Amino acid sequence: MKAFFELHRDLPREGPGEPADIHWAAHIAATPDNAEMADVGCGPGADIGSLLEVAPKGHVTALDKVGQFVAAARQRYVADARVTVLQADMARIMNSYDMIWCAGAVYFLGVTEALTRWRKSLQPGGVVAFSQACWFTDAPSARSKEYWDREYPDMTDEAGVLAQVADARYEVLGTRRLSDAAWEAYFGPIDARIAALRPEADTALAQILDEAEEEAACWRAHRAEYGYLLTVARPL
Repeated sequence: MKAFFELHRDLPREGPGEPADIHWAAHIAATPDNAEMADVGCGPGADIGSLLEVAPKGHVTALDKVGQFVAAARQRYVADARVTVLQADMARIMNSYDMIWCAGAVYFLGVTEALTRWRKSLQPGGVVAFSQACWFTDAPSARSKEYWDREYPDMTDEAGVLAQVADARYEVLGTRRLSDAAWEAYFGPIDARIAALRPEADTALAQILDEAEEEAACWRAHRAEYGYLLTVARPL
């Protein structure tokens, strides 16, 4: 894990995303400008600023299990009273929120399990907005299928994600696919970090760099076959 964290040190974000995603989700959910929001699996805090933009009178509780990411998020927002950053388990969210935002991390629990657990942490009318990797085709290339069979064998298609939401007894308010720009916001900084680390990388780090390069190369070659689906859902 040391090599993984060396690669990810000081990266701006830990997965695909862009401010437009949050603005869209807040619009779909009619999020109030004084909303209480949770950023679950916040990583280094890439989405906190956009959450504050959609609810400037609100508050963001950002949480992650990884100490390195929590420290980075705290450093970003140490002077902002509207932000609380916690090292905590996403399976045990405290308090209640108008929006629970989870960018690319819901798969740790599974969609149905996460939504079921988080139901009790939503205020009346509150929503969960999450992005989840899924197939956009039922006939993926051998390369992308091999990659995802290894990385996330339970990955389903868009209809499968919506079925998992329904199993948790939520209604879907809207969905949209993350843009190419959202993916490059993640991969661009990783590309630069790999280039900086590669010349002096030991065997363990070189393997991690190779894996990160393959992740980016596979998506760039087969982006029409898979991506992230952003879903806004409310308990029934």
